[in-house]
Amino acid sequence: MLARAIRMRLLVRGLATGAAVTRSRHAPSAILQYFDEMRMARHLGRYNGTATVSVMVQAKRHCSSKRDDSDDEVTAEPPPDVMPEPDTQLPATVAVPDVWPHVPMLAMRRNPLFPRFMKIVEVSNPVLMDLLRRKVKLNQPYVGVFLKKNDGEDELVHNLDDVYGIGTFAQIQELQDLGDKLRMVVVAHRRIRITGQVIEDVPPPKPVKMTTLHYPLFNIKLRIPAEDQGEQMPRPRGRPPRNRVPRRQIGRDGITRDPAVEAEELVQQQTHEAPLTSGVVSNTTATESPLARKQGDKSPSEDTAKASDNDTAADGKKSVKGIPVLIVEVENVKHPTYKQTEEVKALTQEIIKTLRDIITMNPLYSRGRHSRESLQQMLHQNQRVVDNPIYLCDLGASLSAAEPAELQKILEEADIPQRLLLALALLKKELELSKLQQKIGREVEEKVKQQHRKYILQEQLKVIKKELGIEKDDKDAIGEKYREKLKDKTVPESIMTVIDEELTKLNFLESHSSEFNVTRNYLDWLTSLPWGVISPENLCLEKATEILNNDHYGMEDIKKRILEFIAVSSLKGTTQGKILCFHGPPGVGKTSIARSIARALNREYFRFSVGGMTDVAEIKGHRRTYVGAMPGKLIQCLKKTKTENPLVLIDEVDKIGKGYQGDPSSALLELLDPEQNANFLDHYLDVPVDLSRVLFICTANVIDTIPEPLRDRMELIEMSGYVAEEKVAISRQYLIPQAMNDCGLKETQISITEDALNMLIRSYCRESGVRNLQKHIEKVIRKVAFRLVKKEGEQFDVNAENLTTFLGKQIFSSDRMYANTPVGVVMGLAWTAMGGSSLYIETSKRNIRSEKPEPGTGALHLTGNLGDVMKESAQIALTVARNFLHHREPNNTFLEQEHIHLHVPEGATPKDGPSAGITIITALISLATGKPVRQDVAMTGEVSLKSKVLPVGGIKEKAIAARRSGVTCLILPVDNKKDFEELPNFITDGLEVHFAGTYDDVYKIAFSDTATTASSSTGPPGQPQETVEKIPSAATAKSPTYS
Repeated sequence: MLARAIRMRLLVRGLATGAAVTRSRHAPSAILQYFDEMRMARHLGRYNGTATVSVMVQAKRHCSSKRDDSDDEVTAEPPPDVMPEPDTQLPATVAVPDVWPHVPMLAMRRNPLFPRFMKIVEVSNPVLMDLLRRKVKLNQPYVGVFLKKNDGEDELVHNLDDVYGIGTFAQIQELQDLGDKLRMVVVAHRRIRITGQVIEDVPPPKPVKMTTLHYPLFNIKLRIPAEDQGEQMPRPRGRPPRNRVPRRQIGRDGITRDPAVEAEELVQQQTHEAPLTSGVVSNTTATESPLARKQGDKSPSEDTAKASDNDTAADGKKSVKGIPVLIVEVENVKHPTYKQTEEVKALTQEIIKTLRDIITMNPLYSRGRHSRESLQQMLHQNQRVVDNPIYLCDLGASLSAAEPAELQKILEEADIPQRLLLALALLKKELELSKLQQKIGREVEEKVKQQHRKYILQEQLKVIKKELGIEKDDKDAIGEKYREKLKDKTVPESIMTVIDEELTKLNFLESHSSEFNVTRNYLDWLTSLPWGVISPENLCLEKATEILNNDHYGMEDIKKRILEFIAVSSLKGTTQGKILCFHGPPGVGKTSIARSIARALNREYFRFSVGGMTDVAEIKGHRRTYVGAMPGKLIQCLKKTKTENPLVLIDEVDKIGKGYQGDPSSALLELLDPEQNANFLDHYLDVPVDLSRVLFICTANVIDTIPEPLRDRMELIEMSGYVAEEKVAISRQYLIPQAMNDCGLKETQISITEDALNMLIRSYCRESGVRNLQKHIEKVIRKVAFRLVKKEGEQFDVNAENLTTFLGKQIFSSDRMYANTPVGVVMGLAWTAMGGSSLYIETSKRNIRSEKPEPGTGALHLTGNLGDVMKESAQIALTVARNFLHHREPNNTFLEQEHIHLHVPEGATPKDGPSAGITIITALISLATGKPVRQDVAMTGEVSLKSKVLPVGGIKEKAIAARRSGVTCLILPVDNKKDFEELPNFITDGLEVHFAGTYDDVYKIAFSDTATTASSSTGPPGQPQETVEKIPSAATAKSPTYS
């Protein structure tokens, strides 16, 4: 070995003096590198035989321009040596062996490594890091790089089936030990195939001998390993230190040493080592402390004991369960011979053409001029890579971003033409991807360029306008904008003063400060209000009447009140705001009539609901100090309508809430007070706003829940429910045409008879409003439209007989619970928010088996979910009934002795109120006397303790409920006569109405077989005499009666 190193050194010396160096432009750098190493070796007095051989090989490659067939699977030209970083370890430059059967395995996750290409690999597994460190120390910097079949993060492979069988034999070009991981630059040389797993036996580490160094001058003692003592000893001044050599190498002992010294020690040691046999490391070799042995070299007994732990793959590879694959046995993959046929040449030229297109289009390769020129020169026709299809396939695969399996297929393909086809397919995909990327890049770049150009031009225009005085600063422009908005408005002087102060304040604020935005928003609201702007009103009574009649049926009270408002405004020449409140059952048109009124008066319409509102700030606005503060609903209304005289609808005023934020109903007091709303103060604006010209309309279902101060500020207009005749008219004029228009039907395709409408109202829609009626009519028309589309007919008639086929079974059968009223049962009338309804009072004896009850033990038991007021009314009725019966039948002590049970049906419905007083008295007397009342009678009225009949409310709704129940005789308090006379004729027709002042009048009517006219009667002692009036029915049999 020593002689061979000397011969190599002499050969390189002769090469350095020859003229062959001039044949390559890269030769001078290689030879200069050699001379630098030789010069440093002379300083040290030694020569490095290994380094000499490496330099010679590099010089030979640089000086030769001929192609050698053995270069197909040899690495490309090595890069020039660069001084590494202090923590970088460079293995010794050794010749690449043709056969190396045992190599450590590096499992790659994404892309395989192709021959003649290098890659940076990082290893963090401690076991694999120790193995690589040992191999590098032994000057065996070779690894096998294989692609994993899965995408796991584990760097160790526990089964050979987890990796592809064919990979590349690579050399570690540079190794950087970072402590917790190794960073390596590996260069692939040739294709290899796994034949089996090699298990490595690692002996225990030798103990480290420590020695102590003493420095008397500094009085320091250092304890270091004995191996490092020679490195720590001071050196003579005439000899340069060893770490100054231009190329470093890891020695056998792990210390960075001079390559020349290491080479000489290796030559001396190799003379004493045992020879290697067949490329397999022997167990007695002293060169490598971690010994490796092949699985096939085990003794027969070991093979028999561990035969169950072996897994045999389909391709013959063997692995051991539970042991990670660190070292594998490999063999070189030889390429079959191929001929330079026309197909191969065509494929080669097409690959070269595609590569040139990719290099031209892909910004990754065309970004730097140097990299683009290098690739273009490499693909030039005069270069030998063009005549090397094997390397051309590997180059194309390395430049593509294909899937790992596709790249591995090229790596494993042995047939050269087929490999060319696979590489060409991948390059074509890469070319299409580059074209798409270039197209998208051009579009984005063009868009960005246009936006940037527009921005530059706008900034230049701003500067030019500012220089010419055409455009002012942003703050000045904002001030001009606000003054322009106030140009045509009549702003009060106090408001204008506030605006001027805010504009002055705005000029001193920074545009990016929060106070600037608060002030700007405040000025936006102030200048957006319609100061002095009033929309012209309609003062023509005929036009207003036409609009109201076209939109709504009935509602005569409301229409008259609006026409009166128009007449007063016409006489005065000015209009003033009013506060009206429409109250009535749901669905009678309270909200819709408000919109029609706005159209009739030619006013802007604005609606907001206060149902469930608990925050006063919704009406009065927020303070400006809060983030996101804004004015209240009324200021928003003025900004939206742009007029000072809109019509504002405040919906559901009876359902307003109250919370910890305040009482909104109290906030409405200022808003709805004609004396105060002329100077309405919003918390956000903090300036007075005139709302006296606004027409406020409120809606409510009941007025009992409205606070008394608020109710006192409104003009109440009652909107009662509709009777059957009104519902039929509304259906014919409004609901049916609207539903047909919504469903796309024509009048010739459907017809609804009068009997069908009457049955629909009587059996499905008994409520006071028409909202539910509208839903049922739409349901009928939808079903007809469905049948028309299915072509079941061309015209459909809806009548009383087939109405159930469209709407299903009837919801209401009859309001009368009893066809013949029994003893102790009387029909009363009740009023609810949904309208009027009939209400039966039932009484019965509780102690049925008691034969002789004791006097004065009678009691009254009440059921039926009754309220406190109705319970008190029942107790009063019992007292009045006992007194009345005592004076009329002194011997009848039934009410004084018996326990009586009084019940009101529909117990789930809460019931309350005093209007059932005369009804309860009548039921008790009927039970005590055993006489039933008239079958066609219904009554309502409160009774006092002295049997005085007091007036009640809801007369219209109760009359409608009586007609709906088939009642022909109605008993009302005498004080409600004026209310009954205001009812339209279609409600009163067919009703026999009696007005009673005392209960004696009620008794004569309820317990008579026929109705009697007014007559005097003798009541209890001390009671005034009252009269009973009977209003005869007009056209008794002409109006239809509902049963």
